[in-house]
Amino acid sequence: MKKWALMMALGMGILPLAACGAPGGGDTTAQSGGEAAEGGAASAGSRLQTVLDRGTLICGVDGGIPGFSFVEGGEYSGIDVDTCKAVAAALFDDPEAVEYRDLDSTERFEALKGGEVDMLARNTTWTISRDTSVGMEFAPTTFYDGQGMLVRADSGITDLKGFEGKSVCVETGTTTELNLTDQMRQLGVTFEPQTFQDADAAYAAYEAGSCEGMTSDRSQLVARRSTLSNPEEHELLDVTMSKEPLGPVTINNDSAWFDTVKWVTYALIEAEELGLTSENIEAAASSEDPNVLRFIGAEGTLGEDMGLPNDFAARAVKAVGNYSEIFERNLGADSEFELPRGQNALWKDGGLMYSPPFR
Repeated sequence: MKKWALMMALGMGILPLAACGAPGGGDTTAQSGGEAAEGGAASAGSRLQTVLDRGTLICGVDGGIPGFSFVEGGEYSGIDVDTCKAVAAALFDDPEAVEYRDLDSTERFEALKGGEVDMLARNTTWTISRDTSVGMEFAPTTFYDGQGMLVRADSGITDLKGFEGKSVCVETGTTTELNLTDQMRQLGVTFEPQTFQDADAAYAAYEAGSCEGMTSDRSQLVARRSTLSNPEEHELLDVTMSKEPLGPVTINNDSAWFDTVKWVTYALIEAEELGLTSENIEAAASSEDPNVLRFIGAEGTLGEDMGLPNDFAARAVKAVGNYSEIFERNLGADSEFELPRGQNALWKDGGLMYSPPFR
């Protein structure tokens, strides 16, 4: 019966024929420039092949959130930016082979759907509607967050009930706007939302006194507070309104490209667990640990099976470091924010960061 079904499927053209070579049918030999590995799984229509052919990654970011994606003097930095760099390094062995596009909250998904960008690394919350009806595909979470509220220290506001009859600045087209409405509705608080398409405009209005509170992800509020004229005059309320799992996003129905972004992201987490850093990754070839050897591509064909260079994970870690290095540099102890790892610690340290096995 199985044999008959297979023959029927082949006869009707249901089963796709494997491309001879790289995604798209081209040369498949893995090279330092980042061409797909022989036997790669990418299809001719995949964004993976488009990116490889172009030679650069186009990454959609916010561009205005210190610690996540922030541009200063023409240079981008932040945890989201490092995710873009990790993907570029995995593909091209060059973390600078990235073109950044600053996108506001209302245009980000359309930019991805329309092919203006290859991926988003733009503090985007994973929700069921975005994952289904909006048509997005969410790679692993790179920062677990929650929605908070920023107020002036002398406002006298200590909780959300204190916003009765007051106004709150919020960026439109975000889960933040919906969460705020839900929370106030549950509490029976009548307030005035002031919505802004652009985050810069929202924070400017808050600083100018147009609203009594500014709401967003807690990490973003901490980062943005540092850019205000007098940061010490503002404080976060002791309130968390929601769950906000943030991470990179690709378009739906493109498994080869989604797998690429997904496993490069997982590689940053797995590297921390294996004790591999940007400083020792090159010496890992002498390791006797088979898990390490598979991870760096010295054994097995994990990268090649995906249509990537076999050392894609090692390239990413060498370029930007493991997850711990990225976190501490941009948000943690080595940054101006000094955020604790908390739920963004590895699973074995009581956090939520966890990578499936590289096998």
